Amino acid sequence: MQPYPFDINLHDHLLSERPGHIPMPTALVRDGYAGLCLAVSGTRSSSRVVLHSETVIVPLERTSAIFHDGSWTPAKFLTLPPMNITGRTTSSGGVSATVFSVLNRCSYPVWPGTLSSSGPTLGDGGFALPPGATIQLTAPQGWSGRFWARTGCTFDESGVGNCTTGDCGGLHCTGGGVPPVSLAEFTIDGSGGQDFYDVSLVDGYNVGVGVRPSGGTGKCQYAGCVTDLNASCPPELRVTDPRQGGSVVACKSACAAFKAPEFCCTGDHASPQTCSPSQYSEMFKNACPTAYSYAYDDASSTCTCTGSDYLITFCPTAADI
Repeated sequence: MQPYPFDINLHDHLLSERPGHIPMPTALVRDGYAGLCLAVSGTRSSSRVVLHSETVIVPLERTSAIFHDGSWTPAKFLTLPPMNITGRTTSSGGVSATVFSVLNRCSYPVWPGTLSSSGPTLGDGGFALPPGATIQLTAPQGWSGRFWARTGCTFDESGVGNCTTGDCGGLHCTGGGVPPVSLAEFTIDGSGGQDFYDVSLVDGYNVGVGVRPSGGTGKCQYAGCVTDLNASCPPELRVTDPRQGGSVVACKSACAAFKAPEFCCTGDHASPQTCSPSQYSEMFKNACPTAYSYAYDDASSTCTCTGSDYLITFCPTAADI
């Protein structure tokens, strides 16, 4: 059976009184709506929790019974064993997670790559996303990782192939994208329960990307790069594709182009005091003020929010900010 969401108000629920635990599998009943949820993970939106399950039977009709093992059972008489599940807990004791909506506003297809540094791999590590399409991915408490767009990809039916930019060696990434690549980076439920996120051009630029939080509290700033840096990339940083008539498909970082310590913030320049912005990182910063432009650009580029979902947009416009 396909996964089916069951939406339940946090103030009218059967969730456990013990934070971080919910007696699952269990019956959920609200306003006469009933659902049986098995192998549940939770997602949060504002004051609501949406429980997603690999095996879930939800008769979305007003009833005082649920369908279980081929028959209807009065919900109040159904007893099932408890199961611990993980997820962010809300002040009401509910379980939640973070939903990433990935939107392609580009006029061409992209193949988003994902790489997790903590937690499960999202989206099988990579997938195709046609123009105008959106996909939602759910990350549990404590997840951290990155998203990026790949372009000019060709894969066979088994996922073997490569991309012109952002390549990771196959459709389903097990490592990061080859620079230059624009990154959206996240740490969910980090220090103080806050989410930390940024858009980074430290590894260069290939596709514009923006991050907009929704439903959270705190600063919750927009982060991203609306400007097409490929159009203004200096000749010494350009990556061109002869298959596209020599058009610029990416813009290298100064570190990748020149491999010098003063650009890479390495060696004698491995501290904020000894690694200053370069003319190239300042060009990136002027074009994309809310994005990381070099390794020590933390003050103006790291964003925080608490309890938010996130819209990641490739090729964002000014209207997305």
